[in-house]
Amino acid sequence: MDTIKSFKGYGKVDEAEHRAFQKKVQTRLILISISAVVLLSVIIAAVAGALIHRRISSSSSSPSSVLSPAQSLKAVCSVTLYPATCVSSLSPLSNATTSDSKKLFFLSLQVAMDSVSNLPSLLPKPPNDAVVAKALKDCTELFDDAIDRLRDSVSSVSLSSRRIGDLKTWLSTALTDQETCLDGLSEINGTAATVAELQRKMKNSTELVSNSLAIVTKVVGLLAKVKIIPTHRKLLGFPEWVGAAERRLLQDGTTAVTPDVVVAADGSGDFKTIGEAVNAAPKKSEKRYVIYVKAGVYEENVVISKNVWNVMMYGDGMDKSVVSGKLNFVDGTPTFSTATVAVAGRGFIAKDMGFKNTAGAEKHQAVAFRSGSDKSIFYRCFFDGYQDTLYAHSNRQFYRECTITGTIDFMFGNAAVVFQKCNIQPRQPMSNQFNTITAQGKKDPNQNTGISIQKCTVSALGQVTVPTYLGRPWKEFATTVIMQSEIGPVVHPLGWIGWVNGVEPPSTIFYAEYQNSGPGPDVTKRVKWAGYKPTISADEASKYTVGNLISGNDWLGNSNVAFDATL
Repeated sequence: MDTIKSFKGYGKVDEAEHRAFQKKVQTRLILISISAVVLLSVIIAAVAGALIHRRISSSSSSPSSVLSPAQSLKAVCSVTLYPATCVSSLSPLSNATTSDSKKLFFLSLQVAMDSVSNLPSLLPKPPNDAVVAKALKDCTELFDDAIDRLRDSVSSVSLSSRRIGDLKTWLSTALTDQETCLDGLSEINGTAATVAELQRKMKNSTELVSNSLAIVTKVVGLLAKVKIIPTHRKLLGFPEWVGAAERRLLQDGTTAVTPDVVVAADGSGDFKTIGEAVNAAPKKSEKRYVIYVKAGVYEENVVISKNVWNVMMYGDGMDKSVVSGKLNFVDGTPTFSTATVAVAGRGFIAKDMGFKNTAGAEKHQAVAFRSGSDKSIFYRCFFDGYQDTLYAHSNRQFYRECTITGTIDFMFGNAAVVFQKCNIQPRQPMSNQFNTITAQGKKDPNQNTGISIQKCTVSALGQVTVPTYLGRPWKEFATTVIMQSEIGPVVHPLGWIGWVNGVEPPSTIFYAEYQNSGPGPDVTKRVKWAGYKPTISADEASKYTVGNLISGNDWLGNSNVAFDATL
């Protein structure tokens, strides 16, 4: 583990497996592309047939049908990565009488829910090995979250464009949760057999969730009306569900709003630790719970669970109110659990706070902050660490005017996330390593995830004497776009590097740059990968703005801290 060439990354696959999967994926994509064309024709025919049917029904009592239930099922399943699993799982439920694509989608959600609910029972008993036991505990937490995401999806009765955005996010997260369990076990030496067996047992649940995601993306989504945000419109603020009092607090940076609790290390507040304040928060509350953290360094590890919603944590400044921890992989903690602060409950907001992991470069994976909070926002925050500093794990996230420091993969995960006007600062790692700023983990082509870095500044923190790259693709469909940012000379002319050094990543990744400036954005010497685009059109770049990547359903719309919704 002395060099990055020998470093076993979080969830890394070996080269043979990587090449085999790449070939398999390319074949699937060709088949899916053909199926998509066929399906489009089928949908057009079905819609036209429905209109004709309505007209005939109004003047005749003899109904007609364009597609049989079996044909409809086959057409819907043809867009998935696992069509055989799709047909076999839905046929018994549809009873050969259902031809409505929306009903078939809800049936697919039900079978996925049933399968995911069985995941905790598939885990082996914790062994005597403490690190493996911790990884299995993480799996239990992740599976529990995946069950909740499926439960939310099944409970959703509306298929409006807004709800479809939610469904894509929740199903994407359910897939990420399952993948993260395997990643956590894979990084531990001697667990290959355990991972292979668990992966085999999880095959059905993974395929069923993937199928539901494909159906809502490629079939149901096409039938819904999509709300388009006007071009060149600049919106101001935090999400519309933040109340007026909280908005004043966020905008002014003052204590115009009385917090629910105050944390002060000197005992002058309600609690001395942040953990105590979090434990006092109500469960699943729709009302915002505000924690004011007075200046000081709080040496603790804080977890805000998935049942604690709408927490806002603000401090006296990103360098004044600081949460500091040092859990790390080398000392026996799986990457997922090394976070100094971990947030899973939806609607989390942090402002003027610092989050650190002080383990150092020699301790390898050591997360300062992990977010799986849907619709979470971070404003003027500091994320300080080395390897794996900021884990944007899943769901929708927005970072504005933040500072992030690190070495290897220090902005990573599989969230739909936009970083805007942030300072991104690679620092000196160990002498035999190199820096990679991003590591994006999109595993399924239908996940609505990706890293977007817009109007940020990339510059070295102190002297950096090793090669620094904008990122490396962690998974087969890794998606990262850097646009309208100032890139300093610290970035290597190649720009990007493969997950396995010297091995070109699969063509299924999407890496791109758009209108960057500064000493380091010259793309003439960049990598020549099939999946890398040195330049893209404004229309393509706009897909990775706040207005499209994370705010297509207006959750980030009517508040008072500025953000740019478009290019």
